[in-house]
Amino acid sequence: MGRHFGNLAKVRHIITYSLSPFEQRAFPNYFSKGIPNVWRRVTSSLMLMCFVIFLFAAMVLMYLTYSWGNSVHQQGKRKNSADYENDQ
Repeated sequence: MGRHFGNLAKVRHIITYSLSPFEQRAFPNYFSKGIPNVWRRVTSSLMLMCFVIFLFAAMVLMYLTYSWGNSVHQQGKRKNSADYENDQ
């Protein structure tokens, strides 16, 4: 009556390996490799976050400097009204 669910298509050139759950160890090398690996990943992500925060702060500082420079330039281009008070 047709094919079973696992045999619906014939797939070639793909090799899969599996291990029985009864042969696997639940926590192999948990303390010797697991905890140092977690520490390495956390510290590397902290370093990356510090680098991103540093870049963000530098970009904000550059933007503030640029906008301040533009406002000072615009103020410098204006005429001083006190110079023209006595003109008729």
